Amino acid sequence: MKILYAIQGTGNGHIARAMEVIPVLKKFGKVDLLLSGNQCDIDLPWKVKYRYHGASFVFGKKGGVDLKSTMKNINAVNFIAEVLRIPVREYDLVLNDFEPVVAWACKLKGKECIGISHQSAVLHQNAPQPKVKSLFGKNILKYYAPAHKSYGFHFKELGNGFFTPVIRRDIRFSTPSVENHYTVYLPAYSDEAILDFLTQFPQDHWQVFSKHNKRAFSYKNVYIQPVDKMGFAKSMLSSKGVLCNAGFETPAEALYLKKKLCVLPMSGQYEQQCNAAMLESMGIPTFKTLKEVDIDVFNNWLLNEKPVEVNYQNDTNWIISAIVKEHAQIQEEAVFAI
Repeated sequence: MKILYAIQGTGNGHIARAMEVIPVLKKFGKVDLLLSGNQCDIDLPWKVKYRYHGASFVFGKKGGVDLKSTMKNINAVNFIAEVLRIPVREYDLVLNDFEPVVAWACKLKGKECIGISHQSAVLHQNAPQPKVKSLFGKNILKYYAPAHKSYGFHFKELGNGFFTPVIRRDIRFSTPSVENHYTVYLPAYSDEAILDFLTQFPQDHWQVFSKHNKRAFSYKNVYIQPVDKMGFAKSMLSSKGVLCNAGFETPAEALYLKKKLCVLPMSGQYEQQCNAAMLESMGIPTFKTLKEVDIDVFNNWLLNEKPVEVNYQNDTNWIISAIVKEHAQIQEEAVFAI
């Protein structure tokens, strides 16, 4: 069987999930990988056959997406050329983790595309939604990478076909400890904004992973270093807690490791607003922006908050295997009918 697996390269979460999904797919046949976008800090250990520019968002420094840079980054003519170029019909099965080039190529060429992503679960009817709704945000999630059939992952199970998070093995099979620091990942904020906030809490030590700085340095009680997969995992494993945006993989890993968690969703990013709504329903402190953090609530999180208990089973193998078997069978039946 020839399988095409398309992965979104904005942020690190899709890549982290792919690390666990790809070995399962390889049990079923030849797997070609496509990666689009340029905002990830993790490299795949397998050859990427198709490396496309795609249509990805650019992180800003003020708590949200940099819309100006994002619009500059998206080249409509190039995107259409990539959609037309990718030979999706050559594959027996196409799986997609919120990647737009392959999704739209399949839609235009009449090829079945199976979505396996967090985004597929965000708009599930049983998932908590933010108080302020956004039709534009919902439509981005719905039409950015359309799929014929979707399976999803969220912080809680939501029903048939929607599962708890995929936890990468270097986190799942690690031994966490509690040392005297908090781990911070807020890629949509400048180092200066993070320093201004964290130095208000001199009683604690902060290890910050920055997308905006290529050198490590210390200032008062804050240590800032470039994003590094192994360094970040090591820091989180031994942390007292995690302060991060309301993405998916990092909060899920923090919950799995039984770390205290506090999140700030990126402004203008509806998916993260939805994630924050789900996390808040689970008892996780959430704040709109660094400037709007309630200092008393945050201090209480530092001093008294306990980790929220979750049960994230190691089910990736049977989930992905079941999806492949079901849709490979559908493909075989369709060919036989012809």
